Amino acid sequence: MSALDNLGNLQTFVQVADTRSFVETGRMLGISASAAGKTVSRLEQALGVRLFHRSTRSVTLTAEGERFLVRCRRILDERDAARDELVQQTEAPTGVLRVSLPLVGDISLPLLTEFMAAYPGIRLELDFDDRLVDVIEEGFDAVLRVSAPTDSRLSARQLGVFPRYLVASPDYLARRGTPRVPEDLLQHDCLHYRFPSSGKLEPWPLPQTPGAAPLALPVSMVSNTIEARLAFALAGRGIAYIPEHSVREALTDGRLQRVMADRIHACGTFYLLWPSGRHVLPKLRVFIDFISARLTGVSC
Repeated sequence: MSALDNLGNLQTFVQVADTRSFVETGRMLGISASAAGKTVSRLEQALGVRLFHRSTRSVTLTAEGERFLVRCRRILDERDAARDELVQQTEAPTGVLRVSLPLVGDISLPLLTEFMAAYPGIRLELDFDDRLVDVIEEGFDAVLRVSAPTDSRLSARQLGVFPRYLVASPDYLARRGTPRVPEDLLQHDCLHYRFPSSGKLEPWPLPQTPGAAPLALPVSMVSNTIEARLAFALAGRGIAYIPEHSVREALTDGRLQRVMADRIHACGTFYLLWPSGRHVLPKLRVFIDFISARLTGVSC
């Protein structure tokens, strides 16, 4: 490696130019005066010019040394600016944070508004989509999902769990009757969810006799969003299988009722995913810790 390729050599040269002394430069840099002199000599040899006039009583810059000093200061200033910028980036939670979330926002939006208030230096870019996004290729910093991760390129943290219910409106149940056992559902309108990634319908957690074939539930409506199934259930169009946090308010005010509450006990799990194998910047670290602290420990 050439003497010019070493920033430490340039730093030594600038220090000699500032102090006009090899002895003082050596003291400040923790090296010998001889080592400082040899560093400058190697620079002069690489450049093919003399940088200093040396005498037993003084060290002064040559004209070439003056011009080289200007360039060296600029190089070292840029190095310091780059270092300071990276230190700030890796120590302060600032910058844009791109997050992908499920379409249903009733569980995440309150947390995200709290996060924004707690970290005003971070600008959130939120993408609500139930499809299985490619976190790395699409440039997301983090993804909140309710399905187990399968991508080995991602780090994951399992957060809290949440209950899931079969629900219907009182009007629908009054018209069609209230199912008591799973087999009763064969006579009802069932509102289903289709997984965007596989195209398959989400199975309902119905208890069944060991060895018996799963019930072939009627398919009255299919959607890839919770909002659509919730709207149809509220309108009295059938029975839906929906996370508790999406129907909590409707259950509280009586617009919906649980179906077979004594027989259905199902839970989903929150997962937070982010690209692995890279340094976790402060903006992502505080997001992971913030969301984890508020969802971890939630149970059903």
